Amino acid sequence: MTDDTLIVNEVEAPAVEIERALEAILMVADEPLSLVMLATAVSAPVKRVRAAIDALVRDFDGEDGGVRRGFELREVGGGWRIYVRSEYDEVVSDYVLTQNPTKLSQAALETLAVIAYKQPISRGAIASIRAVNVDSVVRTLLGRGLITELFTDSETGAINYGTTDLLLTQLGINSVDELPHISPLLADGADGFDGDVR
Repeated sequence: MTDDTLIVNEVEAPAVEIERALEAILMVADEPLSLVMLATAVSAPVKRVRAAIDALVRDFDGEDGGVRRGFELREVGGGWRIYVRSEYDEVVSDYVLTQNPTKLSQAALETLAVIAYKQPISRGAIASIRAVNVDSVVRTLLGRGLITELFTDSETGAINYGTTDLLLTQLGINSVDELPHISPLLADGADGFDGDVR
């Protein structure tokens, strides 16, 4: 076995394949991933994953004669995640908030409605009401600036979400109190919503 290969599930794989696999995983990660998590994901030793991460950082930074990318690989909170470079924050924010012509999916609209009517609400509570995983939808809504993180529950550590002024502007209302009552639209007036429902 050479320095450029490693044993993965008893099959030799070139180090560059590990780098590309890590790159793919990091592109979809919504939170920083530890070296151990990444090593488990690609079935490789932590030491080799660390070397591959270092190579990706150099690659994204344009070292060794490469092109400096508009994104970077950062170590944050004990893990690794891909971020937009700070110098491109404004252009990306403008694109996401004003230039992106795509409409919200049905799943995003439903999740947004749950948050609007039940805020403050945690991701787990949203998922419980919708009976589906809402991680990617919540990321989309956060990215669009329609919801925001209000606070972290001190007991559970769960982040609670609420709507933003941008949503109110988009809906043409001054506050969430102006949202239409949904009770008449629900089969028994409260299906999926406990407590006081408008």
